[in-house]
Amino acid sequence: MILAGLMLLAVGVADLIRQFHSSTRRWIAFAVGAVLLLIVGAAVDAAVWALLAIAIAAVWVLLVPSDGSGRTGLWPIGVLGVIAAASVVLVGPRERTVAFDHLWSLPGPAAAVPADVLILVVGAIAFLLESANIVVRTALRAEHVPSATTDADHEPATPGLKGGRLIGPLERVLVFALMLAGAYTLIAAVFAAKGIVRFPEISRDSADGNRAEYFLIGSLVSWVLALAAAFLVWWGAR
Repeated sequence: MILAGLMLLAVGVADLIRQFHSSTRRWIAFAVGAVLLLIVGAAVDAAVWALLAIAIAAVWVLLVPSDGSGRTGLWPIGVLGVIAAASVVLVGPRERTVAFDHLWSLPGPAAAVPADVLILVVGAIAFLLESANIVVRTALRAEHVPSATTDADHEPATPGLKGGRLIGPLERVLVFALMLAGAYTLIAAVFAAKGIVRFPEISRDSADGNRAEYFLIGSLVSWVLALAAAFLVWWGAR
């Protein structure tokens, strides 16, 4: 399971670096991030897994452009999901990670949360922030849904604002947290509230229905990513 956590963390941090750093400083930030991830991996007796996670993140950056225009389409995303799921479902958390396990565990509602689960949670959140935006863009491009009037995520662009880039990650993290908390009614309320808020714009859609299709595909992909990340954490912590 440690591979899934480190891999999602590496990919998530790499995509955040691509989002917020210019190309001239990007490789320096990548190097610093890789060193920090190696330190984290060594601290939890998973340096080899950290190296593998860095390699996977490097391949991800090469194959999946941040604007979702990669020629490889959706298959790198599917491969990443399969690796993460296999790491959690087939391997599970290690019984012992470091000499002082209690320093890497957090108190939970039922028992202490081990280091592997903690890293998986952090990695899932990091992935949901920007990497999930890239997945949404890739899915929309794969379906050839026009997005000229929209921003980087699945929300309409407003001059001077980047609402979608903020709304999308916040929505996913909220659904992720509510799923882990078992607040399924609140999750349904979030989904319904978004539909209600977006209904006036969707109702004014053109005859082609591009805006409604854009909203549905973007929202569904975003929600599936959040629910899948919560499922991985739930499976690893059970």
